[in-house]
Amino acid sequence: MFLTREEERILAGEKGVGSQRAMELLLAIGKIYDAERLVPVTSAHLSGVSYKTIGDGGLDFLMQMAEDARVSVRTTLNPAGMDRERWGEMGVSPEFARKQTAIIDTYAKMGVEANCTCTPYLTGNTPRQGETIAWAESSALSYVNSVLDARTNREGGPGALAAAIVGKTPMYGLHLEENRHATVVIEAEVQDEITDYSLLGHAVGLRLGGAVPYFKGIRPDVNGLKTLAAAMAAAGSVALFHVEGITPKASAQKLESLERVQIGREEIERAKDSLTTGRDPDLIALGCPHLSRMEMKMLASRLDGRRKRPDAPEVWFCTSRTVRTWCPKETAVLERFGKVLCDTCMIVAPIEPAHKCTATNSAKACTYLPGLCSQKVICDSYSALLEMIL
Repeated sequence: MFLTREEERILAGEKGVGSQRAMELLLAIGKIYDAERLVPVTSAHLSGVSYKTIGDGGLDFLMQMAEDARVSVRTTLNPAGMDRERWGEMGVSPEFARKQTAIIDTYAKMGVEANCTCTPYLTGNTPRQGETIAWAESSALSYVNSVLDARTNREGGPGALAAAIVGKTPMYGLHLEENRHATVVIEAEVQDEITDYSLLGHAVGLRLGGAVPYFKGIRPDVNGLKTLAAAMAAAGSVALFHVEGITPKASAQKLESLERVQIGREEIERAKDSLTTGRDPDLIALGCPHLSRMEMKMLASRLDGRRKRPDAPEVWFCTSRTVRTWCPKETAVLERFGKVLCDTCMIVAPIEPAHKCTATNSAKACTYLPGLCSQKVICDSYSALLEMIL
């Protein structure tokens, strides 16, 4: 892979050991994917934040990198394993909290913004059309590739951190125009409900793996798009999609020779049934991906003036700290029914000691909860889940 003189200096250690390690990692990734060179990035978003998922080994790696490495572009963080202010209410142990705080503090030492959300594009880290970036959260990178027409591969946590430090990433995959074209047409039939888009994404991800789907027949808003992206990335490895009349590059796609797949109500219901493995939830968890301001307002409007059933399950409303700040009235309403948690989500938090069955409207969460959190899961709509607590 071609390196500039400046990149060779970094590789030689002239900018410090942390930057040298970052360049070595980028070079290894570039060689694996046959990249010809590195390309500058304007932002990064990092996974590998929860102590539950990276453990002591991950913390040690970050502390070594933080000895002399600093990020050179705007960089944000994925959810952690706890709400930094309310971890005790979540049942998180002091030892877990100590190490989780150390992880976030170590990222902050390198200049990373410690906002801890899977939807940074809703809270300020919003790439412009055509920008080259290095993002690691699968749902977020799929959203910005597709809806904002930025350019990123499906980065791993260490690779995204390396790119943030060096300010560059290997140029391959979705950074190349020829790899951003639709490869299959999906003719879909959904109701205009967020959960339907999540289930559609699950069905498409399972069926197509890493294809680039082009959707006809759907009109998702921002919330539908983010949950569609999340489900496809979790069930498959979809990192880019197009929606007719919605996404920026949809009109430029050539569809004549592409395979066409129909997904209707039967497939949607089948996806829902396949994800549901439990009954009688002891936790209802909403916000995977994190709840937007629009969703916070919608949920609060449905619950305002109602009463929580005495025997209702515990409820978590997971969102970013920024969105919670934007929604003080809505937060007050939701707090009467559960906890409005920031910095975290049900997937990366240590919920298994206290909970055995989680109900959610997120196909992504339903995909990961059984393996990561030893949960039985119930997949259903916002309306059905709210009725469980009223």
